[in-house]
Amino acid sequence: SSMNYVQTLIPFDKFCHVNFVCAYYQLRTRFQAVLLATLTGQTMKKFSTATLILASAAIFAAYAPLAQAAPANLPAVGNARCAFLKNAPDQHVVVRGDTLWGISSKFLEHAWCWPQVWGMNRAEIRNPHWIYPGQIVYFDRVAGRLRLGRPTGSGSYNGSPSNVRLSPQVRISKLDDEAILAISPAVIEPFLTQPLVIEEDEFKGTPHIVATQEGHVFVGKDEKAYVRGDLKGETSFQGYRPGKPLKDPVTKLIIGYEAVYLGELKLVRAGKAADEADTFIVTNSKEEMGVGDRLMPLPPRPMLNYVPHAPERPVEARVVAVYGGVSQAGQNQIVSINRGAEDGLDLGTVLELYTFGETIKDTTDDKKKIKLPNEKYGELFVFRTFKHISYALIMQVSNSVQIGDLAKSPDSE
Repeated sequence: SSMNYVQTLIPFDKFCHVNFVCAYYQLRTRFQAVLLATLTGQTMKKFSTATLILASAAIFAAYAPLAQAAPANLPAVGNARCAFLKNAPDQHVVVRGDTLWGISSKFLEHAWCWPQVWGMNRAEIRNPHWIYPGQIVYFDRVAGRLRLGRPTGSGSYNGSPSNVRLSPQVRISKLDDEAILAISPAVIEPFLTQPLVIEEDEFKGTPHIVATQEGHVFVGKDEKAYVRGDLKGETSFQGYRPGKPLKDPVTKLIIGYEAVYLGELKLVRAGKAADEADTFIVTNSKEEMGVGDRLMPLPPRPMLNYVPHAPERPVEARVVAVYGGVSQAGQNQIVSINRGAEDGLDLGTVLELYTFGETIKDTTDDKKKIKLPNEKYGELFVFRTFKHISYALIMQVSNSVQIGDLAKSPDSE
């Protein structure tokens, strides 16, 4: 047919790899050449001028909307706030040390928009596919999307080298430790398995140290501790003692305790009778352990394969504490907030930080009370959740984080 002839003249694998508007203009230029040749009698005579004109008009009609839909700074689909940076690059080559947050920040005004511009569903957010060094993240300006691809020459389309655009894919490999993570694990490493937030009555019934080796008051690394309690088949434990209470800034009620992490213990001999203590050895000691200290099973190391995203439903939390016992914190420090897994938070949830506008008296109007507005100044990245409390990493902030500050869903205002 005429259309097949046209396709032989204009191979579609020559289209620009990112911007389809470029393809449209390539098509227009090539068709102009074909039409000119036809009108001057230089094309194959078995194809009429009218046939080629009709073919070109059909292709123009299909691609013209693409040219009209290419403003310089397209927002991502799904949320008007998910805008690309005005100076966003056309592509980024992934290198070792990159993070999903860092790559996202190169293209987007808000890193939490990452799933929307990738077109991810909730399952992919919770269990995202890996991105590896050497791959290329492309900015598809027409679709308002980020795409993952290979360098030129690593793939082919109809036998011709091309930049193949891909969605993130599962890669089964022994080198998964090379995969790009959501955030740098260096800052949050100690918080993935300890310290621990203990909620009300959670310590009750847990195994506890009843005696120490040779009557020592405290024991350290490579020393024995004798334990009583139901081990529930576990053999590796962490030692804790109840720490300071965590109070909800709004209700003033105690919502949990930040337990003091002491170290790790391993079962070396189980008691032979119900009333006989189990023998443990301290394998790692941060602080000395003594009678009354509690044991909690060593938690599995959580996977860091999650992406920054807004919570599924609106969340409004308050900063409960700054880790380390101080009242203020800055970027890359850890805070706890009074919302957790049962409140809709999960790994990778991003919340925006606001100062809580205080209520003052208007001295110009008979001292009537008026509340000052909440002011946004940064973002939190939730990386560990408990029932009603979470640990979060402070990301970009323009002010110091204080106990009582608001942490809200990014699309709540």
